Amino acid sequence: MSRTPAAPRASLLLLAYLAFVSLGLPDGLIGVGWPSIRVDLGVPTEAVGVVLTAGTVAYLTSSVLAGFTLARLGVGWLLAGSTLLAAVALTGYALSPALAVLVGFALVLGIGSGAIDSGLNAYAAGAFGPRHMNWMHAFFGLGVALGPLIMTGVLGAGLSWRWGYAAVATAQLALATAFALSVRAWRDRGGDLTGRDAPPAGPVEAAGTAGTPAAGHLVPDGRDEPAGTAGGLVTLAADQDGAEPAPRPTPIRETLRLPAVWLGGAAFAVYVAIEVTTGLWAYLLLTEGRGVAGPVAGLCVSGYWGSLFLGRVVQGLVAERLGTAGVLRGSLLGLVGGTLLIALPAPAWVTVAGLVVVGFAAAPVFPLLTLSTAERVGPAHADRTIGLQVGAAGVGAALVPAGVGVLLARTSVVLLGSTLVLLAVALLALHVVATRRAAPAA
Repeated sequence: MSRTPAAPRASLLLLAYLAFVSLGLPDGLIGVGWPSIRVDLGVPTEAVGVVLTAGTVAYLTSSVLAGFTLARLGVGWLLAGSTLLAAVALTGYALSPALAVLVGFALVLGIGSGAIDSGLNAYAAGAFGPRHMNWMHAFFGLGVALGPLIMTGVLGAGLSWRWGYAAVATAQLALATAFALSVRAWRDRGGDLTGRDAPPAGPVEAAGTAGTPAAGHLVPDGRDEPAGTAGGLVTLAADQDGAEPAPRPTPIRETLRLPAVWLGGAAFAVYVAIEVTTGLWAYLLLTEGRGVAGPVAGLCVSGYWGSLFLGRVVQGLVAERLGTAGVLRGSLLGLVGGTLLIALPAPAWVTVAGLVVVGFAAAPVFPLLTLSTAERVGPAHADRTIGLQVGAAGVGAALVPAGVGVLLARTSVVLLGSTLVLLAVALLALHVVATRRAAPAA
C-alpha cells in the first residue's frame, strides 16, 4: 500500500528544480544561436535536424537504460555523473570546429540529459509528491526560457555563440559538483528505490521541448492504480479452485489492437512537434520574416518558453477545479488560435502574441494527455500505452522540426505559421477521435 511522501528536504528540492532548469537551457540556446552556428560552421539551415535527431536518439536510449544504472549507482551518483557528462558535451559544443563534431557532442548531451530526466523522475515520484513533481517539470520550461536570454545577451555583447554554450557548461559543472556533494542526502532520503514503500515511478518527460529533445518533457502518470491492477499491465483471472483471483499479464497484442493506442501516440508526436518547432524556428521567423531585430526576437522567443513555464505552474490548480477534459479541450483550441495569429500576415506584435498564446495553451497538454491515458485505453493498457506515447513524442520532436527546417529553407520562413496551424488542427482532430474511440474501463 502506498504511503504519502513526507515533506522533502528543501536542499534536495532546490537541486531537483535546478536540474530541470539545466535540462531546458540547451534547448533554449539552439533556437537563437542556430543562425550564427550555421554561418560559422558553413552548413545549411536544415542541418539542425541532424543535431536534433542525434540528441533525441541518445536521449531515448539513455532514458531506457537509466533504470539499470540507477540500481547500481544510486540516484545521487547517477545525477552527478550525468550532469558532468552534460557539462562536457556543452563544452564540446563551444569548441566544435565542424558539424560532425557538434553532432557527436549532441549524442553525449542526449545521454546525459536522458539519465538526469529518468533518474530524477524515478526518485521524485516516490519522494516529492504530486505538487512538487508538477513544479519540477515547470522548471524545465523556465530553463528553456532562460536559454534564449543567455544566447541573446551573448550575441548582443558582440561575442560568439560559443560563449553561450560555455556559460551553460559552467553552470552544469557547478550543478554536478552539488550533486556529488549531496550523494549521502539523496541516499538517506530515498533509500532503496526498488524497495521503499512508495508509489512506483511512472514514465518521464524531454522539451522541447518544452519543453524539449531536442526538445521539451514527460510527467509521472500520477494515477492511483485501479483496484485489481498492477501497474496497469495485468488483469485478474480466477484460479482453478475459483477462490483467490490471480493476476494475469495483459498480452501486448491486445494493447496494440486498440485504435486509441495509436491515435494517442500520434497525438503525442504532433504535440511535441508543435512545441519544439515553434521554439526552434520562431527566432528565424521574427528576424527574417517579420523584420524584428535580433535582441528583441530573442526576448520574444524567451517569452514563448516563459509562457509555457507559467502555464505549467498554474495549470494544475485550474485542472483540479475545472476538470482535466475541459482544460485539455480549451488548451487544444487555444493552440489552434495561437498558431493562426502566427500565420497571419500581420505586424510583428501579432506574431509575438501568437507565440505567447501557443506557449500558454501548450503548457498543460502533455501532462493532461498522459494523465488521461487510462480513460482512453483502459487501466489494463495504460502504462504500456504511455511508454509507446513517450517513444512517439521523441520521434515527433526529432523528425518534424527537422522537416519543417527543410521546408522553410526550400520555400519561405513565413510558412512556419501555416505549418503550425496544420499541426494544431491535426492534434485537435486526433484527440477528438481518440476520445470517441476510447476503450471501456477494465
